[in-house]
Amino acid sequence: VPQTAPNSIADGLLTSLGSLTWPFVRDQVERVLTVSEDAIRAGMRLVWERMKLVIEPSAGVGVAGGLGDEFRALPGVRKVGVVLCGGNVSLDKLYW
Repeated sequence: VPQTAPNSIADGLLTSLGSLTWPFVRDQVERVLTVSEDAIRAGMRLVWERMKLVIEPSAGVGVAGGLGDEFRALPGVRKVGVVLCGGNVSLDKLYW
C-alpha cells in the first residue's frame, strides 16, 4: 500500500506515526475522531467570533472535534479541555 504524506490546513499536525509513537497510540488511545477541513475553518471562525482570539488551524481541529456530533454523542463526557494556540497563523492567509 503506497503511503502518502498528510495534507491539511492544520500544518502543525502534519506528521506520521513512527516506531516510537505508534506503540503508545496503539496501547493507550481508545478512539480517534477526524474532522473535515471545513470544520477546522468553522472552529477557527467560531473562536474568533466568540472570543476574539486568532487560533491556528491545529487548534481549530480540537474545537471542531469537540463540537462534532460524534464527540458529543460519547457517553459520560463531562469536562473537556482544548488547547488554543495561535503561534502558527499567517494573518495574510486566514482560512475563512
